[in-house]
Amino acid sequence: MEYALTATKNEARAGSYYDRIARFYDLTFKINGYGRSLDKYFENHPLPVSRGAKILDAGCGTGLLTLAMLRAIRFPVAITALDLSSTSLEAARKSLYYSPGRKRDVTFAQGNLLSLPFADDSLDLVITSGALEYVPLADGISEIARVIAPGGHLLHLPIHPSVAGTFLEIVFRFKSHPPKEVKDKTERHFRIVHQYRFPPPQVLGWSKTAILAQKV
Repeated sequence: MEYALTATKNEARAGSYYDRIARFYDLTFKINGYGRSLDKYFENHPLPVSRGAKILDAGCGTGLLTLAMLRAIRFPVAITALDLSSTSLEAARKSLYYSPGRKRDVTFAQGNLLSLPFADDSLDLVITSGALEYVPLADGISEIARVIAPGGHLLHLPIHPSVAGTFLEIVFRFKSHPPKEVKDKTERHFRIVHQYRFPPPQVLGWSKTAILAQKV
């Protein structure tokens, strides 16, 4: 399968693409209620972390998921927001600056999901949305699994087949993975705890689901 901006460990064209469209991306996901949907999800499904947890937002974009985590977690944690795009990271830093909450909990890093700058078994939770669609799925999940400690969790928000998902593929130049492949590749390293379909009234539900999995 060909991916429009497929990343490798040494080349990741998606970063330069998002440098050009960061403002458009940010506006699109603010309009579609992405943050509000995440707030409702986290309210009903609290993140499986405790005080001081080490968390990675892998492919943080302009920081919408990072900020939703800060709103949901009521105690100090250490979040690293990582992305290929320097422009997106700058937008995420600006959003954090103007947001309420514990800004000191977040640090930013530019990097590649296929070559994460973390030691083996060093993180408690990795969250990713809209990043694994740019990489070979087995490689991406294997690299994420490498850095999660045994018993730690992955929260992945993949694109599911839909008209809205196809539209996003064209606009943002990625290729979504078939749901069965997502499940099979996830279960190579993790035990799936739950799968969640965002309600249709939420615009996010037109294109995304959520999968929470625990490293075995």
